[in-house]
Amino acid sequence: MSDSRRVLRETFLTNISDYGVAIGAVSVVLMIIIPLPTVLLDALMSMNLALAVLILLIVLYTKRAIEFSIFPTMLLVTTIFGLALNISSTRLILTKGVKFDGKIVRAFSSFVVGASGTEGLVVGFIIFIVIIAVQAIVITKGATRIAEVAARFTLDGLPVKQMAIESEYSSGAISEEEARQRKDDVQREVDFFGQMDGASKFVSGNVTVGIFISVVNLIGGFIVGMAIHGESFQTALSTYSALTIGDGLVSQLPALMVSTATGIIVTRANSQGTFGADVTKQFSQNARIYWVGAGVMTAMALLPGFPWYVLLPIAAAMGLLAWRLSKHQLLEADKVRLKAADGAGKKSESPQELSPVVPLDPISLELGYGLIPLVDKDKGAELLERVTRIRKESALDMGLVVPRIRIIDNMHLEPSEYCFKIRGVEVGRGIIRLGYYLAINPGGVTEEVQGEKTKDPAFGLPAVWISESIRDKAERAGYTVVDAPSIVATHLTEIIKRYAAEILGRQEVQGMMDALRKDYPVVVDEVQKALSLGELQKVLQGLLREQVSIRNLVAILETLADYAGVTKDVGFLVEKARQALGRQICLQFADQDKTIRVLTIEPGLEQKIIDCRVDTPAGPLAALEPTTQRQWIKSLTIAVTAVQKQGLFPLILCSEAARALVKSSTEREIPDLVVLSVPEIAADVQVEAVGEIKVEG
Repeated sequence: MSDSRRVLRETFLTNISDYGVAIGAVSVVLMIIIPLPTVLLDALMSMNLALAVLILLIVLYTKRAIEFSIFPTMLLVTTIFGLALNISSTRLILTKGVKFDGKIVRAFSSFVVGASGTEGLVVGFIIFIVIIAVQAIVITKGATRIAEVAARFTLDGLPVKQMAIESEYSSGAISEEEARQRKDDVQREVDFFGQMDGASKFVSGNVTVGIFISVVNLIGGFIVGMAIHGESFQTALSTYSALTIGDGLVSQLPALMVSTATGIIVTRANSQGTFGADVTKQFSQNARIYWVGAGVMTAMALLPGFPWYVLLPIAAAMGLLAWRLSKHQLLEADKVRLKAADGAGKKSESPQELSPVVPLDPISLELGYGLIPLVDKDKGAELLERVTRIRKESALDMGLVVPRIRIIDNMHLEPSEYCFKIRGVEVGRGIIRLGYYLAINPGGVTEEVQGEKTKDPAFGLPAVWISESIRDKAERAGYTVVDAPSIVATHLTEIIKRYAAEILGRQEVQGMMDALRKDYPVVVDEVQKALSLGELQKVLQGLLREQVSIRNLVAILETLADYAGVTKDVGFLVEKARQALGRQICLQFADQDKTIRVLTIEPGLEQKIIDCRVDTPAGPLAALEPTTQRQWIKSLTIAVTAVQKQGLFPLILCSEAARALVKSSTEREIPDLVVLSVPEIAADVQVEAVGEIKVEG
C-alpha cells in the first residue's frame, strides 16, 4: 500500500508541475493583453526579481553548463515574463498617471535613485542609460560572441569526442552503459551551446525593447497627461519621468542579472567546479602575488593625497593572506618531500617497476585525421556499423569471437591513411580517397577507365580511384566498384581471417570454455583434465591458421578428449581435429554436386617429402634439399596457375602423413594454398583429380 501511495503522490506532484508550467506560460501571454491590478503587478515584479536572483545563483553554483540545460529556455521565459510586466506597467502608468500606486515602480523611482526633484530625474536617467549601455555593449555583446564561438567549436569537436568514447568502449575501458551516458552528455553539450547561440539573442533583444518601451512611456505619458488628463507640463514631466525611470529600472535590473548569468555560463564551459570553488583555488595558488600586491598598496598609501586609511588596511589584509598561503605551501612542499623520500626508501629496499605495463590492444584500427568522417555519427558512421557486423560474421563463420576493435586517430599517419595493428604490431595499411570509389580489376575488364591507379589493400589487385560520375561506366566495364567504408571493412575481414591464430589468446579460449560449459559441462571438464589451456589454444590456433572454422567446438573438444590420452603432440591433435571437421572443410570447396577438384602429388615426391620430416617446437617441417625445394615450388606454382586458369580453386590432396609437411613447405611462397588429407574427405563427397605435381629429374 505504501508503494502505491508513493507512486500516486509522485504522479500527482508531476501533474501539478506540468499543469503549473502550462498555466504560467499561458498567463504570461495573457498579461500582455489583460490589465492587471497594481497589487498583482507588484507581486509579479517581485517574483521576476527573485527569479533573476535564483538564476544567477544557480549559474554560480553549477559545476558544468549542461547541469543547467534548461537555461536557454529560461532565457526565453524570463524575457517574455519581463516584457509582459513592462507592458502591463506601461498600461497602468499611462492610464492612472499621478494616481498610479505601484509600490515597486515608485520605490525604484525614488529610493534607488537616491534623490528627489529634478536632480533625482537626471540621476535616474543616467543610471538607466548606464545599465542599458552595460547590458548592450559589454555583457550581451560579449556573451553572444562567446556563445557563437563555443557552439561552433563544440560542434566541430563532436566527431573527435565520439570517436574517443568509441575507442574506450572498444578497448573495454568503459562499459556500454557508461559509453552511452558519455555520448548523451556530449550530445547534450552540443545541443546546449547550439541553443545558447540563439538564446543569447533574447537578451540583446530585451535591451532594445526596454529602450523602446521607456521612450514610449515618456512620450506617451506627456501626451496622455497633458492632452487627456489635462495636467500641466511640470506635473506631467515630474510624474511620467519618474515613473518611466522606475519602470525601466525595475525591468532592467532582473534583465541585468540574467545577462550576467548568461555571460558566466558560456565563459565557464571548461570548468569542473563551481565558480566559487574555482575562484578560491585559482586565487590561492601563489603567495608571491599577494606579497607584491601588499607592497604596491603600501606604496600608494604613502603618496600624497591618497586615502592611507583605506589602502593600508587593504595592504595589511593582503600581507596576512600572503603569509598564510606561504605557510600552507611550505607544509605541502614538506609533505611532498617526505613522501618522495619514503618512496625512495621503499624502492631501495624492494625495487619495483615505475609503472605497470599497459596491455596492447588485441586488434586496433588507426586512422589519419582526414578519415575521421568515416566514424562520425553525424555523417552516418557507417564504418562503425560495419566493424560490428564483421565481428558478428567472424563469430558465425570462423567461430572466433573477435575482441572489441579499438579505433583511434593517429597523427603520425597521412591524413588519408589507415593501418591495422594486432597487439601493437602493424599487419595491414591502406589509403582512402574520401569522395571517390575504388574500381578493382578482378581480371575480366573489357575497357579501362581513367583515374588514379593503385592497388586494392586487401588482396593487392590492380585498381583505380574514380569519381562517382563514372561509377556506372566502370561497373559495366567489369570493375568491382566499392566505397571507402567497404574498402576498410573488406580489408579488416581479410586481416581477421589471415591473423585469426594471433588474435586468439588464452583469455579468449577461457571465455569460450566458460560459455560452452553451460550446455556441455562434461565435454569441457574432460578436455581440461587432459589438456592445459595453452595446449588447447595451440590446437585451435593450428586450425585457424589454415582458416578452418572452430565454431563446431564440441566436435573439436570431443576429438581432443579421444586422442589426448594417446599423445599431446599438437600437430597430431590438429590433424585429428581436421579429420573430425572433414565434412565442414570439404563442403567449403565442393560444388553443387558435392565434388571437389584437387591436385595430387606424384607418390615418389610425396614419399620424399615425408622422409625429410623434421620435428621442431613449432611443428613438423619438410627439410628438403635446396634444389629439390626450388623444383617442388616451381612445379607446384605451374600446376596451381593452370588450375586457376580453368576457373577452379587450387586444392592439394595428399596422405595424412604428408599434409602438414606439404603445407609448411609451401607456406612462404603460396600462403593461401589449401592442403587436404585423404582422411578429411567425407564419404559423400566426390573427388576429381585435375592434375598431378611432379618434379623432373
